[in-house]
Amino acid sequence: MGSTVAVVGAGSWGTTLAALAADAGHTARIWSRRAEVAAEISAEHRSPYLPGVSLPWALRASTDAGEVLDGADLVLVAVPSHALGAVVADMADAIAPAATVLSVAKAIEQQTLRRMSEVLTAVLPHVDSGRIGALSGPNLAREIAQRLPAATVVSMTDPGAAAACQATFMTPNLRVYTNSDVLGVELCGAAKNTVAIAAGIVDGLGFGDNARAALITRGLAEVTRLGMRLGGDPLTFGGLAGAGDLIATCTSLQSRNRHVGEELAKGRKLDEIIDDLGMVAEGVNSTRALCDLAGTVDVEMPIADQVAGVLYDGVNATEAVRRLMGRAPRPEVY
Repeated sequence: MGSTVAVVGAGSWGTTLAALAADAGHTARIWSRRAEVAAEISAEHRSPYLPGVSLPWALRASTDAGEVLDGADLVLVAVPSHALGAVVADMADAIAPAATVLSVAKAIEQQTLRRMSEVLTAVLPHVDSGRIGALSGPNLAREIAQRLPAATVVSMTDPGAAAACQATFMTPNLRVYTNSDVLGVELCGAAKNTVAIAAGIVDGLGFGDNARAALITRGLAEVTRLGMRLGGDPLTFGGLAGAGDLIATCTSLQSRNRHVGEELAKGRKLDEIIDDLGMVAEGVNSTRALCDLAGTVDVEMPIADQVAGVLYDGVNATEAVRRLMGRAPRPEVY
């Protein structure tokens, strides 16, 4: 017998995950803030965020959170990080105590420096924290919606709940792994967006493949250094949620964060880039929080610091690269 999956958020990734669940025979429903998006998904079986992709006929969407969450065994939260806490808090009474709750947002909350699972735990005190976690990996939504082969990670501390989520989304085209290191998985997801902006800057300045490869490698070193200081498992950072997601986001033309960096390198204003993008690039909002988090445990993150300078302080992209290249010589260590 299939489970009931509720997805909070009708963006490209949330809709894709709901479609996978529906394809696998589960009851899948999506909460959308916008009535016109909900109507398009339910009546026309398509999404404005996934052009050209046909959605399952059984998939339904609604602006009524109570209707969407009624009887849900699994709740996936797929709203932007800056709104996640408030949105879920408004729906908390409709989420059953026995439900499993997964965040798919890859960010750190700006004001509190909390990871998304920590935000969910705070606003859902009636749900066992062991059943609250994250889904992360090299997951470009459009490719998975097109049923191209991919892999992802479900992370929470309750092994039974993690295995149930794994079974829900495992398909011939999506291989799902479990990992109990929630801190490491979420930190990787948040930090890779910052590194992807840096990779976009490198590409936008035309610095070539060697520079991009060096940037990705040293970016992974920064993330690993911070994660280990905070108590993450070193193996997580070399896995799908770490190196895998970093490679995909730093190299794909579909990556929003990489696109932001590329456009910044061309001299465009950040507000203009975001307006044209029409979707959230989480690294724009969470890079400062990442740097602040590193500061609380005295971890050096020079790439993240320079990205923050470009995003928030008006530092020229070329100058940011010059500063990185001009740092004092040191051994290659994490």
